Amino acid sequence: MVKNQNSLAERFFKLKKNGSDVKTEIMAGITTFMTMSYILAVNPQILGDAGMDKSAVFTATIISSIVAILVMALYANLPFGLAPGMGLNAFFAYTVVLTMGKSWEFALTAVFIEGIIFILLSLFNVREAIFNAIPRSLKTAVSVGIGLFIALIGLLNSTVIIKTDVSLGLGNLVSKESFIFFISLLIMAVLTARKVKGALLIGIVVSTILALFTGVSHLPENGIVQLPPTLSPIAFKLDFSSIFSFEMFSVVFAFLFVDLFDTVGTLTGVATKANMLDEDGKLPNAGKALFADAVGTTIGALLGTSTVTTFVESATGVAEGGRTGLTALSTGFCFLLAIFFYPLIAIIPAQATSAALIMVGLFMIDSIVDINFGDFTESFPAFMTIIMMPFAYSIAEGIAFGMISYAIVKLLCGKGKEVSPLVYILAILFLIRYMIPLFA
Repeated sequence: MVKNQNSLAERFFKLKKNGSDVKTEIMAGITTFMTMSYILAVNPQILGDAGMDKSAVFTATIISSIVAILVMALYANLPFGLAPGMGLNAFFAYTVVLTMGKSWEFALTAVFIEGIIFILLSLFNVREAIFNAIPRSLKTAVSVGIGLFIALIGLLNSTVIIKTDVSLGLGNLVSKESFIFFISLLIMAVLTARKVKGALLIGIVVSTILALFTGVSHLPENGIVQLPPTLSPIAFKLDFSSIFSFEMFSVVFAFLFVDLFDTVGTLTGVATKANMLDEDGKLPNAGKALFADAVGTTIGALLGTSTVTTFVESATGVAEGGRTGLTALSTGFCFLLAIFFYPLIAIIPAQATSAALIMVGLFMIDSIVDINFGDFTESFPAFMTIIMMPFAYSIAEGIAFGMISYAIVKLLCGKGKEVSPLVYILAILFLIRYMIPLFA
């Protein structure tokens, strides 16, 4: 029976051709899940801050992840895990809902529209073309800026940094909550430095146990296993009343922009490390892989969660030898098992997930070394992109300032031909957006 199953897996996933086997693929999939499973605690926390039901978001997170992973595994035959993306969920909650004052239903609608657009773009293979039109420095700057933005959110959620009447300041550093946060952050940092797989997950688990002993958190009253929480509070709650507004255009564009670079960049980076690129430097089945996150995003919006994207943590599974869709399928099976353990997820304190946000922020800023600081026409727009995201508390504003400054600085410095027509168009649209109040 086992031999038949191995033979079936071999034929479907072409394991030998990809230099792998069933055992290696399954272990790689479990490893990927361990390193990205923190999203099960962090995503409900972030979207919960936007007023959404946390338990329902937990279920939506898992189902949308499984759907996207199945497409990645069975259609693209690639070893990548997918789930609602960090940065994108922060933009959803803290920019669209809490800063712009829009409802979470409005934000879900923007995610749904983004998903439909990405499905169409994936079918016609234009996502790569759009990606190539945007300057490399701005792509890098977006990742760095999101990293700082996520880190700021983590510090605020932990209450280590608090909002004062004037600005930001230190909170109570000797409280039990701060103790949990710093212990969690220290564990994650040390284990990451020692290259321990699942460092963020281990940090969350240990700090949650400490939170139980210190009274910061409490054990669930009705056991640790239960049927998945209902989706009814958030599923199919789209709001199309503002679909033709400039705000909707701006939000959808920001989702599209960030997700485009996040997914393509992740796929390229992980595939490069795994030597999966062909002689032309392209990833086989890349179009199918991009289709997976588009489908996951669309389904996720209907169920009630933010944009689904490919996780860079997939690199851990690839490092363990994962080369085919069987790795992704194993990751998806782990997500399926996790859906029955919401009571355990619910007791995780905000301080533990905040520490995870700090670490994710660190992971995202390491690409800053790729920015050419010797060319001011490249570094200045990148810098504007980076600083405006945390300081304006908005990923969208960072993108807008980056686009506008890149087009203007290049043009005025006699390097206008280096700028693609798409960047000029986007810069003009963002300028119009900021100038509208002058004529109101």
